[in-house]
Amino acid sequence: MTTSTPAPAAPAPTPASSKDPGTDNGRGRLLAAVLTAQFMALLDVFIVNVAAPSVRDDLHASGAGLQLVIAGYTITYAVLLITGARLGERLGHRRVYLAGLAVFTAASLACGLSQSTGQLIAFRLVQGAGSAVMIPQVLSLIQRNFTGEARMKALGAYSAVLATGAAAGQVVGGVLVSADLFGTGWRPVFLVNVPVGAVLIVLAARVLPRDERGTQARARGLDVPGLVLLGAAVSALTVPLVLGEQEGWPLWTWISFGAAAVVFGVFCGYEGRLARRGGAPLISPRVLRVPGMGLAVFRLGTVMAVNAGFLFVLSLHVQGGLGYSALRAGLTFAPMAMVFGVVGLTWRAWPAALQRALIPGGFTLAAVSALAVGLLLRDGDDGGLLLYAAFAVGGVGLALGFSPTLTRALATVGQEDAADASGLLATVTQLGQLTGVAAFGAIYLGGVESQAAPGAYTSADALLVCCYALAAAAALGAVSGLVRMRR
Repeated sequence: MTTSTPAPAAPAPTPASSKDPGTDNGRGRLLAAVLTAQFMALLDVFIVNVAAPSVRDDLHASGAGLQLVIAGYTITYAVLLITGARLGERLGHRRVYLAGLAVFTAASLACGLSQSTGQLIAFRLVQGAGSAVMIPQVLSLIQRNFTGEARMKALGAYSAVLATGAAAGQVVGGVLVSADLFGTGWRPVFLVNVPVGAVLIVLAARVLPRDERGTQARARGLDVPGLVLLGAAVSALTVPLVLGEQEGWPLWTWISFGAAAVVFGVFCGYEGRLARRGGAPLISPRVLRVPGMGLAVFRLGTVMAVNAGFLFVLSLHVQGGLGYSALRAGLTFAPMAMVFGVVGLTWRAWPAALQRALIPGGFTLAAVSALAVGLLLRDGDDGGLLLYAAFAVGGVGLALGFSPTLTRALATVGQEDAADASGLLATVTQLGQLTGVAAFGAIYLGGVESQAAPGAYTSADALLVCCYALAAAAALGAVSGLVRMRR
């Protein structure tokens, strides 16, 4: 595995205030502002999971409606991420970040005040759109305002936020729902974003550098046909992934999967023709031709699918199979999140002799962790202290699969392609999470639902089968790491 040279720095931006982002103090404030927003947006992917029973009881939501409340946010988030990155490039990262943050905050307030399932679904879609506009600017701002070792540290912090946000969402959701503040039940899981978002708007307006729109940014269009085609392809893929298990995988889900493949092929063909004509495709071909980018996309999608699927099925098992409360379930995963965060921040300081083996070694540890968790929890056991050790090993493995991959992929991308690369990798991350929840969730739920049949699964048996599948997916990631090492 080769060590990449960071892309050259962009011209120094004009500061938004007296705090110059070129100073350590200014860059620290900038990083704090954008990573807090990243954390808040990621929190909302997971925080609703533990609030789902309360939402169902209060709004009398159907199963499909509840699924859309949970997944609607992720669907619009995934569909619009690349367009959000392009908007930042065209209109200015500071301006678009603030606009997305304002939309996200307002939609969070509307979600918390919703009086019906339909309203909540609609506002969750808007909330996801706000995130899709805001979040691509995080990586772009890091790319443009940090260089060399400072950029590597900033990207390590970014990776740590991604790791801790997943588990923190379940913990925070459990705390807020259990507290039942002023009898509001599930509503604080959305309303908590409002004061945080308001503070971030004020802070970001002060510390983010003012936008300097170059001639390239003005010349590049939004590629509306590409957006429509990509949105249709992602929607055709994600909607049946979200609803297929509950609906029993009817014919329309398989037709939708086929349509997704066809539309994505049309999208690729259109984007190629647009690039040859000298247009501005949604994803720059230069980004796709960056050495190792294809492998990075595969690894990021795989590691996030394993991470999200692991958290989802374990949460279902410990709450449904072992009878844990929402809060206890969230706290169970704390060691995994903490270790992921620490490793994400420190891996670059590890001995040089280990650097080449980090990615395949990380995926291998993730596979071992998944197998260990499944075996420890079989027969309905709680795993004891060894379970927490297995979670910690999983945290190390997933961090090593994710952080070096992301950091090295972005380090090879030039400033002119920072927005496209940010949008692409953020979209892959979201689609990986959604795919992991849907695929591994289907394996687990399918096993649990067969309990009435002869030789039926228990929850622990279904979890064990799912852990085998998680380990197999992690093993594929390890193979991809070995391929890269031999180049």
